[in-house]
Amino acid sequence: MTLEIDDLAFAYGDEPVLEGVDLTAESGDLLGLLGPNGSGKSTLLQSLNRIHEPDGGTVSVGGDRVEELSRTELARRIGYVPQDEQSAFPATVFETILQGRRPQGGWSPSPEDRAAVETMIDRLDLTAFTTRNVADLSGGQRQKVRLGRALVGDPSVLLLDEPTSALDLKHQLDVMDLIVDHVRESEVAGVVAMHDLNLAARYCDRVALLADGEIYDVGGPDVLTPETIRAVYGVEATVKQHRGRRLIVTERAADGATPGPIAGADD
Repeated sequence: MTLEIDDLAFAYGDEPVLEGVDLTAESGDLLGLLGPNGSGKSTLLQSLNRIHEPDGGTVSVGGDRVEELSRTELARRIGYVPQDEQSAFPATVFETILQGRRPQGGWSPSPEDRAAVETMIDRLDLTAFTTRNVADLSGGQRQKVRLGRALVGDPSVLLLDEPTSALDLKHQLDVMDLIVDHVRESEVAGVVAMHDLNLAARYCDRVALLADGEIYDVGGPDVLTPETIRAVYGVEATVKQHRGRRLIVTERAADGATPGPIAGADD
């Protein structure tokens, strides 16, 4: 199911954050959102999911405008994985992932719902933590739980905000492999906000570079050139091919460039 974004705009009060954003995410493809902190990546994901109501433009899923969908139908079609969240109530890993099945069948889980959760927990290598309170897990484990909650509902669109930010190197690759496999096998339109250019070049079918709330460039990973990286991030970079993959080595701030915010700051 295709996700279409047409002339999307959003502002916090009088401060524009997104302006004239046009993007398409196709079924079975992963679209990477790249850009420095403050460029609007997180805000864009939240606007697609109606956490923020856009000030202009349209967002459509399978030809249906999201503002015309009920909250339940929207939850069925779009799965969202935030960078972080605070739960008001204690819940186990099983209970939290099970929440992802509720838009499909309501508050009384079926045997199929429970089986789907158990399968997802196994895929995420969280079996040893099934009955553990999510609040007691590490940041990386909590992120995997949030991913499982989104995937278990079989959404048509998957929105991921820095899904590997709290993971070590091995688990970054494991989680990205899982995301890409799910997107391909389930014909999901995936959109992932990332900071790691090499992960984006390795896993994303297409990337969109955001700068000051606008799309600077969009296309395959080959748009990640020294020129675009300099223009968007203000750093010099060398781009090479290594074992058939694009490898990006950042070197230093570009002459006259002002270094961006510290990595990990809010987008």
